[in-house]
Amino acid sequence: FSFMQSPHFLKSFALRVLFSCCATTSVSLAFQTGFKLNFRPGTQKFISKISMSASYSQPKLSKRMDVTDDPCIVMMQRLTRGKEGILSLAQGIVHWQPPPQALLALERSLKENEAHTYCPDDGLPVLREALKAKLLRENGMSKSEVMVTSGSNQAILSLLLTLVDPGDAIAMFAPYYFNHRMAMQMTGSGDDIVVGPPTPELMPDLDWLEARLGQQPPLRMVVISNPSNPSGVMLPPASLQRAADLCGRAGAWLVVDNAYEYFQYTRPEEGGHPPHSCVEGPHIVNVFSFSKTYGMMGHRVGYIAYPDIPTADATKGLKAALLKAQDTIPICSPVPCQRGALGALELGRGWIDEKVLSLAANKAIIRAALERSLGSDRVLGGSGAIYFMVRLPDNMNDDVKVVERLVDEFKVAVIPGSSCGAPGYIRVCYSNLPLERCEEAARRLEEGFRHICSAAP
Repeated sequence: FSFMQSPHFLKSFALRVLFSCCATTSVSLAFQTGFKLNFRPGTQKFISKISMSASYSQPKLSKRMDVTDDPCIVMMQRLTRGKEGILSLAQGIVHWQPPPQALLALERSLKENEAHTYCPDDGLPVLREALKAKLLRENGMSKSEVMVTSGSNQAILSLLLTLVDPGDAIAMFAPYYFNHRMAMQMTGSGDDIVVGPPTPELMPDLDWLEARLGQQPPLRMVVISNPSNPSGVMLPPASLQRAADLCGRAGAWLVVDNAYEYFQYTRPEEGGHPPHSCVEGPHIVNVFSFSKTYGMMGHRVGYIAYPDIPTADATKGLKAALLKAQDTIPICSPVPCQRGALGALELGRGWIDEKVLSLAANKAIIRAALERSLGSDRVLGGSGAIYFMVRLPDNMNDDVKVVERLVDEFKVAVIPGSSCGAPGYIRVCYSNLPLERCEEAARRLEEGFRHICSAAP
C-alpha cells in the first residue's frame, strides 16, 4: 500500500510491524538520508518510543571488529582523561607546527573553489608530480607511481584490501606498529598474521624470514616499518635489500612504511647510525607520510609509491585496484591539506633537518633519565624515528600496570609494549614535548621508575 498516503492508524500499525520484525530477526533498520515521513504531530515521538523499547536488542557487530585489538592510543586517552597536568611521552607526534609556507598554501586554497570539491582520487596532479620528483631526488626511486592518501594508516588499509585476501598469511615483526596489526585484523586477516621475532637489537630477524618464506602456508605479504615504530631502530640498507630479495624470490609482497624517513641520526655526534634507504621492485610498495616530519598530524596526508607497471586494460592491475579502495574510503585526501603538503614539500630538506636536529636535547634527556633509573642495557632503539623501547626489570614486567602507575602517581604517560607485541617493554616518545616540558617529563619518568623499582617484590 502507499505508506505516505495511508491513514495515521495504518502508519502506526505498519511501523510497529516493521520494528517488531527487525527486533525478532536481528536486522538493522535505517532511514535513508533525505527520506522524510510527514506524520501528524506526536508521531515522531511515538516512533522514537517504539525504537527505544527495552524489548529490542542491538544487532551483532562484525566478527572482524570483535577480534581487532583495542587501540592503545584510545586506551591512553581514557587513562589520562580528567587528570590534570599529565605530560605525555606516549602518542607519536612532534611538538612543532607545520611550516608557515604550508599554512599559507592551505589558507589560500580555502578561498578557491577546488578546496570545496573532489580532486582526482589519486591526488592533485601538481602534488603527485612533486612527490615523484622528491622520490627520485631523495629516495633514489624512479620506477614508482604515486597515490596521495589520507595519511599513511589509510594507505596501509588500502594496500591490505588490494594485495591480500582473508586466509593469506601476512608477516610482521615484533615489536610492531599496533595500527598495522589492527588493519590486518579488521580486513579479515586476523587469524593469518605471522609475527616474526626481532634480533637482540630489535631489528627484523631476516634469517627467520628466509626460513619462513620456504614454509607453508606461503607468505603473501611482509610488512616492515623503517625506521621502526615502535623500536626506534633504523634498518641498514643492506638488510632492507635482503628483505626485498627474499620476498621477490618467494613471490611475496613487501610493504615498507617509511613514515619516519627523515628521523635519521647519521652524524658522529648522533651515534653515526645508518641512513634511511628505500628499495623498489615489481613486488615492493612504499608508504610515506607528511604527519610527523612537517607537524601535520591532523591534516591527514600521506602517499603510496607503488610499481608503475602498465597494463593493456586500464581497469586491471595495481593502479586500478588501488583506485577502487581509494574511491570507496576517502575518495581523495582533503584538497586544502594537499595544497599545504605541496607548500611544505617546496621547502626542501633544510627545514626538516633543522627540526630533527633540534630533538637531540630531548633525546639525550629522556635516554639519561631511563638509563639512570633502569640501566643502560635496558634502553634500546634511538637509531631512527622518535622512540626508545625500554625493557622493564623482571620484578615489574607487567607493562600495563607500570603505565597505569606512571600516569596515576607520577603524571607521565608512555605506551605499554604489550600493545606492540612486546610485553614487558614500554615505548617512550621523545619528540612530543618542547624541551622545557620534556625535561619535566623526564624527571617524572625517572622518579616513577625509581619508586616502582624499589617497591616491587
